[in-house]
Amino acid sequence: MKASALACGLTLSIVLAAVPATAKTPVATGTGGAVATISEQASQSAMTILNQGGNAIDAAVAAAATLGVTDPFSCGIGGGGFMVIYLAKDKRVITIDHRETAPSSFTPHAFLENGKPVDFETAVASGAAVGVPGTVRGWHEALTRYGSMDFKRVLAPAISVADKGYKVTEIFSHLTAENERKFQLYAPTSALYLRNGKAVQPGALIRNPDMAKAYREIAAGGVKAFYEGPIARAIVDAVNKPPLAPGKTARPGRMSMADLANYEARIRQPLRSTYRGYEIYGMPLPSSGGATVAEALNILEGFDFKGMPRAQAEHTYLEASRLAFADRNAYLADPEYVDAPIAGILSKEYAAQRRTLIGKQAAHTVSAGDPYAYQNDQSVPLRPRRATHVPGRPQPESAHTTHLTVSDKDGNVVSYTFTIESWGGSGIVVPGYGFLLNNEMTDFDFSGPHPNVPEAGKRPRSSMAPTIALKDGKPAFTIGSPGGSTIITTVLQTIFNHLDLGMPMDQALNAPRLSERNGEATSIEPGFPGSKQARALEAYGHRWEAAPEEIGAANALVFNPDGTVTAVSEAKRHGIGAALVQRKGH
Repeated sequence: MKASALACGLTLSIVLAAVPATAKTPVATGTGGAVATISEQASQSAMTILNQGGNAIDAAVAAAATLGVTDPFSCGIGGGGFMVIYLAKDKRVITIDHRETAPSSFTPHAFLENGKPVDFETAVASGAAVGVPGTVRGWHEALTRYGSMDFKRVLAPAISVADKGYKVTEIFSHLTAENERKFQLYAPTSALYLRNGKAVQPGALIRNPDMAKAYREIAAGGVKAFYEGPIARAIVDAVNKPPLAPGKTARPGRMSMADLANYEARIRQPLRSTYRGYEIYGMPLPSSGGATVAEALNILEGFDFKGMPRAQAEHTYLEASRLAFADRNAYLADPEYVDAPIAGILSKEYAAQRRTLIGKQAAHTVSAGDPYAYQNDQSVPLRPRRATHVPGRPQPESAHTTHLTVSDKDGNVVSYTFTIESWGGSGIVVPGYGFLLNNEMTDFDFSGPHPNVPEAGKRPRSSMAPTIALKDGKPAFTIGSPGGSTIITTVLQTIFNHLDLGMPMDQALNAPRLSERNGEATSIEPGFPGSKQARALEAYGHRWEAAPEEIGAANALVFNPDGTVTAVSEAKRHGIGAALVQRKGH
């Protein structure tokens, strides 16, 4: 173990020690800035920055950097994400797309061998799965354009956590155990997160001085330290010659220093839709989250849920999600490579047409519609076009991501989802720097024809759906979640629960999740089969997937009419979230 760690230039410290317990609070209300994350340390980092006078953007980066330490298998500087920001002074919403891009070596055949798709899990655990990381560039754009602090200030809390360590939780240990085979492939990963080849047990303290070193280099040298300096060289070396444990093999990638140096984030206009008097702002492509949530809400808007039986209302929600996913799977991809019919998908008229397909029984799978006919672009003939994707499950997407949300006393708001894709990403820890590299390239469809096939420089389609809702021009609530393609349904169902079923946000967020993504069966959580709610929906023809799993770990803010803000995180999923609101005087 020590020999492998030293050979990889990894500084390792795992100590079995007692760590002072803190009682995480999933709901908090107050009058200042607020934060909700899945990690106590991350929420505390955001609060530290807010208390030092930083704004919501500064605090969001501080929380995200800390999540990269405490939740390293879900997110970090080896990945990418999407940030939605409400700027109170300008009264506008902007988004920062820092999704990973395919290296310049990529072709549509990147994941084909002898004309057939390679095994998915084999593709995941490889250098070939690694996209050019976008997180640090995204943080840089956020701070320089909209923040008030620099990297040195906002990374300080995360550096402290990496140096001092964090306690291994039950869920951390459990999910590590499920991924032991992938982590065993790579010497630095095994050294950091396994003990004698097995998952670190709950109660251990993991320190990561190498990640602290990476953060210090970024704090000192800025964004160039990551994309052009020694960190960049270490990333390229790890991708092209994965740091394998003795006797292990994995597919190498082909990434260049130029791929990193040329990476650009995108400042994009958000997707705006309306729902029952609210303005809903979400991510545009290459995230499919904003468009799919908006289409489903547009379909639901034509129903009056007041007085409707709960089962009928939830049946309607499931069918609206099914219809929206059929279009999502068929048409959506990176807008710089594909001319997706977004105007048509967001059209209220198109939603009215799709709504007529919802019957009294579950449809199970439906075909994509023809949103091109609703584009309303007079320069282009409105002729029907056939979808390029048959109904059914799209390429698998990892459920392991993280979402955080922050507001400040001046009214700025951030809703931010970022990831390294699968639990532990590619499984490759960058030697000497302690962070995991993504496997985002497996978010492409391995074979075509399809809008989302791999191409050089392309951003794979995502489901991340960080959302900010306004009412009467002012922030009303935020919502977002991890969960791969279930992100979309978690955000959609939470909005539906909150606005249509009248649940307070904490109840809306904690309700049993039902994820319908145009399949023969609906994804559900443990404990749902056999329940009264399940039996009522079965009468509408709904069927459930055989292996229930926890869906998402959402976070939200609610801006109350009396001027207070309520931060809401999970009360049970993912080990309970951490909601904090500033004390009076800050």
